[in-house]
Amino acid sequence: MPVPVPRQRAIPAVECGQAPAASPDSGPSKEQAPPGTHPADNPATRREHPTEKREKTTDETTDETKGETTAETTGDSTDGSTDRRESTVPTNLTLLLIEDDPGGSPIVPDLLDQAGKPIRVRTARNLTEAERLLTDDVHCILLDLALSAPAPARPSAESTGNSNGDSDGSGDDELAVLRHVLELAPRHAVLALTSSSDAERGAEAVAVGAQDYLLRDELDGRLLSRAIRYAVERKRSDSAERRLAEGRLRAQENARLERGLLPTPLLEGSPLRFAARYRPGRSRALLGGDFYDVVRTPDGTVHAMIGDVCGHGPDEAALGVELRIAWRALTLAGLCGDELLGTLQQVLEHERAHDEIFATLCAVDISPDGRRAGLCLAGHPSPLVAGPGRPARLLPYDNNGPALGLLPGARWPRMQVELGAEWSLMLYTDGLIEGHVGEGRERLGQDGMVELVRRQFAEGLQGEQLLRATVNEVRALNGGELADDVAVVLLDRAP
Repeated sequence: MPVPVPRQRAIPAVECGQAPAASPDSGPSKEQAPPGTHPADNPATRREHPTEKREKTTDETTDETKGETTAETTGDSTDGSTDRRESTVPTNLTLLLIEDDPGGSPIVPDLLDQAGKPIRVRTARNLTEAERLLTDDVHCILLDLALSAPAPARPSAESTGNSNGDSDGSGDDELAVLRHVLELAPRHAVLALTSSSDAERGAEAVAVGAQDYLLRDELDGRLLSRAIRYAVERKRSDSAERRLAEGRLRAQENARLERGLLPTPLLEGSPLRFAARYRPGRSRALLGGDFYDVVRTPDGTVHAMIGDVCGHGPDEAALGVELRIAWRALTLAGLCGDELLGTLQQVLEHERAHDEIFATLCAVDISPDGRRAGLCLAGHPSPLVAGPGRPARLLPYDNNGPALGLLPGARWPRMQVELGAEWSLMLYTDGLIEGHVGEGRERLGQDGMVELVRRQFAEGLQGEQLLRATVNEVRALNGGELADDVAVVLLDRAP
């Protein structure tokens, strides 16, 4: 184990056998030259310091070890290469030492990472220098807690509170300099350096946010090297754990929000049976641009609706929820048919983010006796109806009006259709019919969906089972998940 180095004396390079004798004022290495300037550019007038030699060794081997080094680094290597393998422990570690007495620096000549590569050292005398040297390739900061605390800025007409970035707090706080560094480098690992007589202060530094603390009187190269690696890995672990926790929290909040925005049908007192199937196209989402709802008004009429906002993002999902809520409110207020759709178009025009956004919609109102229905289509596929002895078929769509948001002042005719005494009515969005059939470009289409549903009815499937089998078969024909949102609503009437 290397001999501990007293604070009052730095080890000359000649004693460790790494460089010729240096001048008495030689201190630890400090990066002051612009990037790319080699220490040996002027060998006749400049001698190498041990730490500078370590920096030079690292720079010369950079081409063989480039790549992202930590989860926090944001830039690529100097040659732009991004295909290097990322290791758990960063290679070519860089340490930023912040201490105001370079002549008594505790850094020993040999600092090696876990792979045996030299650890690069930068030295800053104050926080202003530290901020300049704190680049993305720095992995760890070694801060001397004895460093002078930031001084308050002098008040002046042009002052805004800080002076050269060195003023942020009160000198009464013994850890003010640490707090300043943590604020300056929130993504970097920080080691606190203190004296053996002030170990309690080091523990307080860890409580404030440092990864660990070291005692100056017990410091040696091996201990410091190990502490640097530990601090970097702990910071990486803490950052990953924090991001994971934040991601889980956001996911839970989004799930609760989206579940609360899904409709609860209002069918109390109606003999009709209701089933629905909903599958958003967005990955890990519960809500898409498709929307549906079913309500029963006091006169016994059952109103059903299904719609689709163009697009697949969260903005489209939010707009779909607004249109659904508006539809329910207008329906319960007594509007239907052309008057209701015209009002919905006004809502869409006021709430959409861009004029190009539109929505298709299918609205059905079923008479209290359940034998007839009114149908309004706004650029939406026509519903499918089936019954005993009657194979599945599409309802007429000759009077299909334009999608909402396309034509100002548009009209949507209401068609009267006969349903009979016993029937099943299926409303759906185009995500169910636009899936591919096999590996070619052929799509299922409405005709293919009708044939598929006919087979399901022939097998005796009803309600939830029918919808589940239909959606699963469409996915199987597509060869995997469907690209678009899918919503299906099924209403059944039995005598």
